[in-house]
Amino acid sequence: MFIYVVKMSDSVFSIATKYQVSIDSIRIINGLKTDRLVPGQNLLIPTNIYIVQPGDSLNSISRMSLTSVDTICRCNGLLSDILIIGMRLCLPPRLKYIAEGFSYITPSTPETNQINVQTNAPINTFFGIFEYHVLEDGSLSTLDDQQLIRIVRENNVAPLAVITNLTPKGFSPELTKRVLNDPEIREKVINNIYNLVKTKNYAGVNIDFERVSEKERDLFSGFLCSLSERLRPEGYYTSVAVPAKTSDDIPWLKGYDYSGIGAAVDIVFIMAYDWHEPSSPPGPVAPINEVRQTIEYALCHMRGDKIILGVPRYGYDWTMSNGMVNSARAVSVETAIETAIKYQVPIHYSTDYEQPFYQYRDESGKRHIVWFEDVQARAQKLQLMVNYRLRGMGAWQLGLHFPQSGFLVREFIIPIKIFNNPKSWFPVE
Repeated sequence: MFIYVVKMSDSVFSIATKYQVSIDSIRIINGLKTDRLVPGQNLLIPTNIYIVQPGDSLNSISRMSLTSVDTICRCNGLLSDILIIGMRLCLPPRLKYIAEGFSYITPSTPETNQINVQTNAPINTFFGIFEYHVLEDGSLSTLDDQQLIRIVRENNVAPLAVITNLTPKGFSPELTKRVLNDPEIREKVINNIYNLVKTKNYAGVNIDFERVSEKERDLFSGFLCSLSERLRPEGYYTSVAVPAKTSDDIPWLKGYDYSGIGAAVDIVFIMAYDWHEPSSPPGPVAPINEVRQTIEYALCHMRGDKIILGVPRYGYDWTMSNGMVNSARAVSVETAIETAIKYQVPIHYSTDYEQPFYQYRDESGKRHIVWFEDVQARAQKLQLMVNYRLRGMGAWQLGLHFPQSGFLVREFIIPIKIFNNPKSWFPVE
């Protein structure tokens, strides 16, 4: 398999003909709803044979095939970097990394739950079922999740209950402060989480407390430690979602002690996204250098076998006015690509950030700037996961469609699955 970047005048038919694969295979693996394409669009091509095209080099073929130059040369008996147009190169199968997958999922209709779980179960070890809210008195909100838990387990994925500090006004540092500073409420929260996990047949919990203040830094780590001590003896997982940080000098992230958190829990899901978001100027959502720096910082404070690298299944569409952001909305990878196709604007790719972007004007003449994740961007992050020997990769979230992601993930990893006993793992080919 390799990544093909659509060029001007390409069609699905011409690409299929060029690489001697079926049109339907390209449509299916890329989730194409139409045969319309735009320059810069990424397509996964399901073949292990690459036919050299004008302008190709070993470096460019290495990038699109996710294979090193040395491997390509060795497998094809190349003694130099000279290529001949029309030459057929064999792309050897990748040596796959055994890892875990962790994706967030929100309960929906029974039919949608079934589709989301069955589609994504083969590449996931855990589903974080979003979400329960902590209330001011230490109780938890309710969630209609029983059907989802059942089908998640039927598909050999471990369901984790996601517990947040969300309120109607957003993630609340005040609520976190109240819960963590009152021993009685804190103990009540731990007991309620334990009872929820046990009675609803969860495999564990995922704590997603955002905007934790520096004053609650140690209390938050201590809370996670106490929760783990309550859950671990019965084989339940304790996991936590934390914002990405590249140093301990960022004021609004000082509430997260990576060392203390890493020591307390089984799994740390690092939310390596939203470097740019609706309230910021347009820019890359998950730039590769910042993601890399986050991993390296985290590895100074916790073991790599605890880290799940969280990646986005989305981007943002900023509406501009006089050079300033007027509004912004999140868009799935699928929607971002469909919008470029609708307005027939080329997609550009920043190799500095390893993220795609484009601009368009809508029907009313308003200018939009879009940055998002795509196959090239995701491949670079999968390679980081492998290079740094992390526990695995996770995603926010399955309701945001990214049709190619499952195929790409399977190129890199053999997913670990959990069967019956939450602590019993086996790899699945």
